[in-house]
Amino acid sequence: MYSGVPSVMLRSMRQHFILAALTGLIAFGAGAADAACYAEYKAKRDTPFELYYSVAQISGPCTMASARAQLTSRLASQGLTLLKVLSVKQQ
Repeated sequence: MYSGVPSVMLRSMRQHFILAALTGLIAFGAGAADAACYAEYKAKRDTPFELYYSVAQISGPCTMASARAQLTSRLASQGLTLLKVLSVKQQ
């Protein structure tokens, strides 16, 4: 009576395990790369004079420069002027 597992079956199982592990790592890496970036900022409106403090999601690189560029145009379309980007955080 043969009770051992054939080496071909072990090799196949090992390949499946490695493939599953690599797939998991790739999926985890893709999720980390897609982490959201949020910028905390201050803005103003001149007429009537109003001050704003808010947080907005930023696409692309999670940097102060990227946040400044995106928020300047986004806020201008709403009649607001960006005063300062306070921080950027990736989550």
